[in-house]
Amino acid sequence: MKHILGLLAILSLSLLSAQQKKQVRAATVGFLNVENLWDTIPSADYIDGTKDVSNPAFHRSVPLDSLKYLPVTGEYRGEWSDALLKDKKVVRKQILADDFTPESPKRWNSKNYNQKLANEAKVISEMGRAYTNTAPVVCGLIEVENRQVIEDLVKQPALAKYDYGIVHYNSYDARGIDIAFIYQKRRFSPSKSWKKEIKVYGEEGKREYTRDVVVMTGFLDNEKVAFFINHWPSRRGGEAKSLPKRNAAAVVLKQQMDSLRAVDPATKMFAMGDFNDDPISPSLKNYLKAVGNPKDLSEDNHYLNLMYPLYKNGVASLAYQDSPNLFDQIIVSANLYSPNREVRKDYTVFKAEIYAPAYLITKEGSYKGYPFRSWAGDTFTGGYSDHFPAFVVLQKDPTP
Repeated sequence: MKHILGLLAILSLSLLSAQQKKQVRAATVGFLNVENLWDTIPSADYIDGTKDVSNPAFHRSVPLDSLKYLPVTGEYRGEWSDALLKDKKVVRKQILADDFTPESPKRWNSKNYNQKLANEAKVISEMGRAYTNTAPVVCGLIEVENRQVIEDLVKQPALAKYDYGIVHYNSYDARGIDIAFIYQKRRFSPSKSWKKEIKVYGEEGKREYTRDVVVMTGFLDNEKVAFFINHWPSRRGGEAKSLPKRNAAAVVLKQQMDSLRAVDPATKMFAMGDFNDDPISPSLKNYLKAVGNPKDLSEDNHYLNLMYPLYKNGVASLAYQDSPNLFDQIIVSANLYSPNREVRKDYTVFKAEIYAPAYLITKEGSYKGYPFRSWAGDTFTGGYSDHFPAFVVLQKDPTP
C-alpha cells in the first residue's frame, strides 16, 4: 500500500501544477463509503407505507414477491400479522438493527456518533479541494442507515456552509444500509430522482436483499447530467460464487444508463460507487461494458472507467481479505472525455483520483497502510472508513 500511496501523491502534484497554468471553472464529483454510519436509536423495522408514519426515517421495505420466504417462527414470531399481509406489507428485522445502540456490544453512544459525523464531514469537505478550492458539488454516500444520519452529517461545521441538499431512498438491504447523494444547491439543480431495485437470489432461489441503484438527474452549472450511485452485492461466499449477483447489478445499471442516453445522448453521466469488483471484472467489462481505454469508446461502448489506469498502476481503494482491490470506481459517459484533458466550453474530465491523505491511512500494526477504518470488531477506533474515497475533477472554460 505504501507504493500505491506514493504514486497517488506524485500524480496529484503533477496534475495540480498542470491545471494551474490555465484558469478554468472546476467541479468535484465524488463518493465515499462511510462504513456503517448509524445513529444510536434502535431501528424500527417497519416497512414503507405502514400506517405508523411517526418516524418514517426508519421504515424499511420487503418486496411482495419474497413474502413466502419470511420466517414465521423463532425470533421472528409475531412480527407480522394478517392485517399487514392484507395490505401486502410486512415487518422484517434488519441484521444490524440492534448493533448500533448504547446497549449493544459496540456501546454505540452519542459521543462516538458525533465524532464519526465530524470525521466523515472532514473527508467530504476536502475531496478535490486542492483542485477546486471547495467541497464536492455532488457526493455519493454508501452505508448510511437512514435519512436522519445524512441530515446530521450535512449540518456538521465542515459542511454546513455549502448548503447541501439530500436525495435518499430506503432500500431492501438485509443489513439496513442505504445509499444516497448530497449536492450543493447553488450549483446543482435536481430535476428527478428514483431508485431501481436489484433482485438477486441465493441458494434454493431465496431472495437476497441488497442495495438499489439510486439515480439523480438535473443540471450542474446549467449542464444536463445524471448520477448513479451503487453498492453492489458483496463477495461473501467467494468471488466466483457471488459474481452472478454483481453481473445482475451491472445489467440493471446499464439499463438505467442506456435508457437516459436514448432519451438525450447529450446528458453527461456518472456511475460511481463500491462495485465489489475491480475494473477488469466481468461485471464491469462484459455486462456494463465499461472500457478502460478511451480508444475503445465506440457506438456500442459508451462508458469509460476512469479507474482503469489507476488499477493498472497498482492503485487500490481497500484491501479485501489482505488483497489490494480497486472496488471504488467512477465510470462516465463518452461525452465527458476530452483528449489530453483539453479545456472545452462544457464540462469534461480533468482527472480521477483515489483520495488517500495521511490521516486516512492506518499507521501501525498488521493493517499498516490500509484505510483507517472506524471499527476493530466491536471497538470504535475513531477512524474514518475501510475504503478510500474516490472523486473526479471536471473542468471547463468559464469565458462566454
